[in-house]
Amino acid sequence: MGVVIIASFGSRPPLAPVLVVWLLGVSQIVGYGTLYYSYAILAGKAAASLHWPEPWLFGAFSLGLLLGGLAAPEIGRRIDRHSAGAVMTLGSVVAALALIVASLAPNGLVFAAAVVVMQVAATLVLYDAAFTALVQAAGAGAHQRITQLTLIAGFASTIFWPLTAWLTSVLDWRAIYLVFALANLLLCAPLHALIARRPRPPAAAGEAARAPAPPRADRWLMWLMTLGFALSGFALSGVLAQMVPLLTAIGLGGSALFVSALFGPAQFCIRFGTLFAGRNRHPIVPALVSLAAIPASLALLAIGAPAVAAGILFIVVFGFGSGLKSIVQGSLPLALFGPASYGARLGVMASVRQVLASIAPFILASAMEAIGARPALWLVAGIGLLGLACLAETARRMRRQAARPHPASGPAAG
Repeated sequence: MGVVIIASFGSRPPLAPVLVVWLLGVSQIVGYGTLYYSYAILAGKAAASLHWPEPWLFGAFSLGLLLGGLAAPEIGRRIDRHSAGAVMTLGSVVAALALIVASLAPNGLVFAAAVVVMQVAATLVLYDAAFTALVQAAGAGAHQRITQLTLIAGFASTIFWPLTAWLTSVLDWRAIYLVFALANLLLCAPLHALIARRPRPPAAAGEAARAPAPPRADRWLMWLMTLGFALSGFALSGVLAQMVPLLTAIGLGGSALFVSALFGPAQFCIRFGTLFAGRNRHPIVPALVSLAAIPASLALLAIGAPAVAAGILFIVVFGFGSGLKSIVQGSLPLALFGPASYGARLGVMASVRQVLASIAPFILASAMEAIGARPALWLVAGIGLLGLACLAETARRMRRQAARPHPASGPAAG
């Protein structure tokens, strides 16, 4: 059925890339808000109502992330073969159906199954698919559009955490999930369908299918970059999932919530600043900065806590690293390999990243219990440093390849 839906879109004049950014910005806010950020608030209420242990429902969430990661390479290939907008339209419909099932769930098992489907559907509609939609709209010049999209989508948590909390005061969790289902079905799906109705550029149509296998050197770059982002993502996901308990355990006490609240503004500031950075700068530079910032911030917290100033410095640097990372995860593969098979490449990267991210909260929580918060911080910082080392090796190999004379090049002009 999905193939029928994807194949049914007609051709319309292409949309301007800036319009695609705004359409995707709205859909990313709703997608991240309804499928990701709201879960932390609603899971406890659903668990109490369905008489299921809350950790089991968070386990279902992690399982969904894991399965979504495993499906990501095939999803990426489908996006390359059809169009990002078409696949995202299908994803919004699937997400809406999963939200409806969650709202009607008679027991915890059905609710948990719906949560798993939600997270697999999220792989169809969130950042990696949206970045590919921008590349399909703007080609190799999509770097700035990716930055613009992350700036808009960064408001998802700012909007949906308080919105979901307010909705719980006027509706029960079942009604809230129905509202979220309607938002995906009546808002996101039409926006994605509008993007899907444009013809792909002739140079890009079928590009993925015709692209030759990458040379061995490029495969090394791809896997080093993928591992670098995945290890850094492990550190990021683990800390984000345990942010308030971690800050409390390391001694910040009542200041933990205040410090945590600075994460969003820090991300926004670095993304906004990136809009005015040099457009010709290779994204490997901000990529290295972002992957260095995450372990550096954890070291600052481990050394300086329980001082509140150390906590503030940590969250600002951590937010900078996270905000930059969300941009360069999309722009660096484009700069290294071009738009050919871009969706498939992001799918492979997302697969490794989400598998590690799905186990990171459990590992960090277990480490905090076994060895204490401060040693656990150093452990996660070390994993983040391994990610930085992988990306530094990527940069070294890039420089070495660039220094080699091209076999077809002639003598330099005198």
